[in-house]
Amino acid sequence: MAHVTAQSIQRLAALPDREVFLWDSSLRGFGVRVTPAGLRSFIVQYRIGRRTRRMRIGRVGEISAADARKLAAEQLATVRMGGDPSADRRRMRESATVEQLTERYLHEHAEPKKRPSSVASDRRLLERCVLPRLGKFRVVDLSRADVVHFHHAPRATPIQANRALSLLSKILNLAELWGLRADGTNPCRHVQRYRERRFERFLSEREFQRLGVSIAELQSSREISAAVAGAVRVLMFSGARRGEICRLRWEQVDTEHACVRLPDSKTGAKTIPLSAKALEVIAGLRRRSPWVFPTEEGGQPVDLSRPWERIRERAGLATLRIHDLRHSHASVLAGAGVPLLVIGRILGHATPTTTARNAHLADHAVRSATELASERIAAAIAKGT
Repeated sequence: MAHVTAQSIQRLAALPDREVFLWDSSLRGFGVRVTPAGLRSFIVQYRIGRRTRRMRIGRVGEISAADARKLAAEQLATVRMGGDPSADRRRMRESATVEQLTERYLHEHAEPKKRPSSVASDRRLLERCVLPRLGKFRVVDLSRADVVHFHHAPRATPIQANRALSLLSKILNLAELWGLRADGTNPCRHVQRYRERRFERFLSEREFQRLGVSIAELQSSREISAAVAGAVRVLMFSGARRGEICRLRWEQVDTEHACVRLPDSKTGAKTIPLSAKALEVIAGLRRRSPWVFPTEEGGQPVDLSRPWERIRERAGLATLRIHDLRHSHASVLAGAGVPLLVIGRILGHATPTTTARNAHLADHAVRSATELASERIAAAIAKGT
């Protein structure tokens, strides 16, 4: 045993059949190990219960003896406080990456608790935004600076950047719940979101007319199917969400009570009132699939993405989104003086406390409002035919 210095280390000779150790005389547990191949490393050794732990601090030549002594003293102080530096380092090496954490999130949280479309949306956002920048990071190492840089990179698309940040924050909250990070250490906290410029588009009477003409012409020329045309018309006449109509099944259509009954939607189980115009569209479709609006083959629900491009291009409405049909339906209702509470019931918005207290709102008021909006939209469309 001697004081570990550069000089004492140089005097150590490697042995061909075993390791050689030099233990420091002033700091118990600090030493140097020499392998048969001549590799010299600073080490720290300590006991946890009846077990002896040995941990490498660094190679001789890459770190000085004085710095190695300071690091060894810190590790030994951790041991006196009840810690286990060697086990902590092993856990760090074996800790999950962000990529592994996101897979666990999808399989253990998203898939059992969210709708398939929401799971698919989360997966796309992770693959496009999160994993390319943070996937290889270890969860325990992820810092607020890393998150700020991640959020800053896609600043040209602020809404997507904010959605990715929110999803990452949710996943890191689960990491704390699962014991992969210490409680209260989510690095997404206090990261300021970008201001979002919300764009809401409302169709005028003239634009409804052009849209109706476009649908009729494309259906007549067979550039879009009857299912596509029907789905878009029902979206206009109901104010429903795109997925609610595109994935509608025949058993969910209640013609007797003029409504659609969805066991699951963005806001849970939901009833969508159907106007006479919407029912007329549905009644004109041929049943050839479990889906009300199927693909040509009939095995899947219709996808409006590409047909919608044709429809809005023919109508000269290049910036119109499918979701704007929902906004426009609400706009027609509001313009007709329909109370916001009734509009909320028709569109299936999550109800605030005040609305919940008025959940007894008469169905005839909702249905009358739906008929009113559909009649006005149909009248606008009819002017072009």
